[in-house]
Amino acid sequence: MDIQKALDKGKGKVSIKGWVYRKRKQSNQVFLIIRDANNVIQCVIEKESKAFEDATKVFIESSIEIEGDIQKEPRAPSGYEIKVKSLNIVHLGEPYKIAKDFSVEFLADNRHLWLRSRKMTSIMKIRHTILSAFREHYTNKGYYEFTAPVLQPTQCEGGSTLFEVKYYKDQMFLSQSAQLYSEAFIMGLEKMFVIGPTFRAEKSKTSRHLCEFWMAEMEAAWMDLDQMQDDIEELLKHIVKKVLQDNKAELEILKRDISKLEPIVKKKFKRMTYTEVLDFLKKKENMEVPWGKDLRTVEEDNLSKNFDVPVIVTKYPKEIMAFYKPEDPKEKKVALCLDVIAPEGYGEIIGGSQRDLDVKAMTKFLKAEGEDPKNYEWYFDSRKYGSVPHSGHGMGVERVISWICGLDNIKDAIPFPRTMERFKP
Repeated sequence: MDIQKALDKGKGKVSIKGWVYRKRKQSNQVFLIIRDANNVIQCVIEKESKAFEDATKVFIESSIEIEGDIQKEPRAPSGYEIKVKSLNIVHLGEPYKIAKDFSVEFLADNRHLWLRSRKMTSIMKIRHTILSAFREHYTNKGYYEFTAPVLQPTQCEGGSTLFEVKYYKDQMFLSQSAQLYSEAFIMGLEKMFVIGPTFRAEKSKTSRHLCEFWMAEMEAAWMDLDQMQDDIEELLKHIVKKVLQDNKAELEILKRDISKLEPIVKKKFKRMTYTEVLDFLKKKENMEVPWGKDLRTVEEDNLSKNFDVPVIVTKYPKEIMAFYKPEDPKEKKVALCLDVIAPEGYGEIIGGSQRDLDVKAMTKFLKAEGEDPKNYEWYFDSRKYGSVPHSGHGMGVERVISWICGLDNIKDAIPFPRTMERFKP
């Protein structure tokens, strides 16, 4: 049985399998903390036991099978311990690499082993909950899951961050987003979501950036900017609620202050336009930000520290937005778009917009960026044959994980991080 089932049983004979997480030897006893995917438990081997000799020689992370009697022990990590009757070494292992050196670089070099730590397994369990909650939210709303190509012939978020790939005799790029393909998909099935890898060749070494990360995206026909704001608020409330419900133990291991997450479920999100944000920062934070300049990390952080819920910022200047974000017909200098800024200085976690339906306007914008509009003829076809108003957004999975887990660095939000300086293991 797994360790959690043994803990649930509480008394009597149990049999478990797992790995040696901690070891402490005394003259007449060996204490082993055994872990599996579900929990940890203390096991005690007495000197007179046949298992004592094997218990003295196992290294950390050796895999073993244990049989014995479980009983309450308040001093043990999980409140119970097993009095061991038999111990079988499945694999003795070698002296474990991760013993004294816990530096950032050493742990990054040994990521394949550090993933076994309680910190990383807790984060990965929460990652699973977040992805499951995203799927659940949209599946319950009648959305269809879509899979987009990773190899794409055009850019979506700016040519300067593209990863080029040799494709036989041609050139392709790693996906910056599934969006352009999602827009084609909704003209058939109207509502879709996609979870997939995303690549941005950004020359950034901050604690918020990865070169390879995962995006959870949605696209819906007949949806406008206001409706998308409502959907995003429902989505994030659902995600946080599920984590608080399903991952209490993991949040405790991570020492996450859940009082910082509870307002997300209970309170309405703050909604502001870009222009209102600039006025707010000037009055509240004495920050003078020229109109037309994109919000940087410092502006986002100073905004978020004033609220205990996400802030949905809408209507950024059109001239600094992507080609597919349309101008507001009531105020042409701004675009019908949004970013969601997380509390506690975790920055942008979602970006989205209504989608432009004007082929001429998008063509002009692409030319101004040095792009060849002919490469987007297939995309423009969705506007030529029965186009409808539609909107979509992309959620940075690792950024949401970082925020919900309270991580210092986004690299811990993904099993094997890829950055400017690291591409292995």
